Amino acid sequence: MVPPPPQPLSRATAEEKPFARGFGIGIGAALGVGLVTMALLIVSLLGIGVVAKAASGGRPDLSAAYQHVWGPTNASNTMLALNISGAIDGAGNGTMFTTGTYGYEIAEQLDTLEADDYSGVVLLMDTPGGSIYGARAIAEAVIRYQERTGRKVVAYVQSMSASGGMYAMAPADMIISDYGTFVGSIGVIFGPFDRYREVTGLTGNILTSGVETQGGITREYLTRGTGKDFGNPFRDMTDEERAVYGQGMDVEYAQFVDFVAEHRGIPAERIRTELGAFMFDPQTATENGLVDAVMGRPDAFRAAADLNEVDPNDTKVVSPALPNSLATWFGVEQRIPGHNVPLSTLDGVAATSQICVGAPTVLAFAGDFSQVCG
Repeated sequence: MVPPPPQPLSRATAEEKPFARGFGIGIGAALGVGLVTMALLIVSLLGIGVVAKAASGGRPDLSAAYQHVWGPTNASNTMLALNISGAIDGAGNGTMFTTGTYGYEIAEQLDTLEADDYSGVVLLMDTPGGSIYGARAIAEAVIRYQERTGRKVVAYVQSMSASGGMYAMAPADMIISDYGTFVGSIGVIFGPFDRYREVTGLTGNILTSGVETQGGITREYLTRGTGKDFGNPFRDMTDEERAVYGQGMDVEYAQFVDFVAEHRGIPAERIRTELGAFMFDPQTATENGLVDAVMGRPDAFRAAADLNEVDPNDTKVVSPALPNSLATWFGVEQRIPGHNVPLSTLDGVAATSQICVGAPTVLAFAGDFSQVCG
């Protein structure tokens, strides 16, 4: 007997496990969508990273996060505080052993601000000064901000604002000093110039350097502004050298004096003959026209709010913070915009700041900048 031919499966048999089939299709679709979404996310993040790194060149993102400084966190009005601390350099491509401020980056931050961004700006000053170009960059950016936005700028001296610090904050609408601070040092300094007399031998090796002399070593600084090199234990230079280098210093000093005179309303001749390059306590600085008021920080912030015609009780102050972890993952430096990360003397590295390397340059600085350069 011949067996019957095989019969096709019935519909009921083909649809015997509808749940299993649907579940498999759902899982496959979900995995596919998930993989596509993940791929798009990775591409987007890489794109953001490329753009961020290209735009910053490794510098901090100027739109980085901000930290709360003062006032109610839910206040309707916000003022921006920018720290001017440590030695003032120009661009952010050099290093030093102390906290420092990059004047060009501070200027760039000010230049990005519009009237609706903040109710005003407060410069928190704690600096011995530094490069003339860095200090002047901040000062001119302050003027541009005032003219562009109509907002007021208040400078608040927290510890000292000397030399280049005075240069940078001179155009502020109001300068307030905390108690126990120092303000002034309107002068410039150029050096040091070392002179080894009667050299008898070089004691240096691959790791250290040294010079043996019978006549000793003298060190000289050129200055403009009475008392600018106060505390310098060395001295000797020819009259011709003094004249050549001094001529350039005369120009820088005159511009410094005239700038402060214009923006603080102090006669230039009085700065040259009476104030000189001395630093003053808050009360004396106020009497000399370098400072407008003396008060603690909370009162200074309230005064800044009043000056900008906003309610101090409904105003907060914020300042730039460190970049977030995503930004640093894409190559943005882990530092606050406008500021350096101090070197450690234990690392065996050398400072590369423009005020530390190369030929001596004219500085608006108060004190011994060997601490800055190592």
